[in-house]
Amino acid sequence: MKVLVVYAHPSEDSFTSRVRDTVIESLEKNGHEWILSDLYKMGFKTDMSEEEYLREAYYKKDLPLAEDVVQEQEKIKQCQGIIFVYPVFWTEAPAKLVGWFDRVWTCGFAYEPCTMTQLEIVLFFTIAGNTLERLESHGFAQAMEKVMCKDRISTRSKKCEFHLLTETSRGMESRERL
Repeated sequence: MKVLVVYAHPSEDSFTSRVRDTVIESLEKNGHEWILSDLYKMGFKTDMSEEEYLREAYYKKDLPLAEDVVQEQEKIKQCQGIIFVYPVFWTEAPAKLVGWFDRVWTCGFAYEPCTMTQLEIVLFFTIAGNTLERLESHGFAQAMEKVMCKDRISTRSKKCEFHLLTETSRGMESRERL
């Protein structure tokens, strides 16, 4: 299987980068091919332009797409799965990743109509400093999973799994056990 790894963290000196490296090592060990989209290193533009907004708002799929969006969609077309690796910033994915969805999930590709081939699997490895207990007691963990798997992925994949790695702030013992 060929997998797109979408990584969104601004620092290589992070627990999240260790998770990314582990994901890639695991893919290689199990005989899978992979492509990496490191959104920060790529300088991926997250803000939708007015032209992009108007294209999407009026479902004008015949209007051209920005080259960086085309490149990401081409990566997706080559793959049967996507793995997202990112930290939690204020109970949300980093703006880079949110902007990736805003710009890459275009009409005529991801919706209205969806011409994107349904993926076999999408995995989310979401890194949080908070405890699982706190995230669940406030409904944050459930909300994050629902947004990613039920909204952003929806029927675009046969299977969607959301893995929340918690208590990963620097200095926490639990971080070193993961």
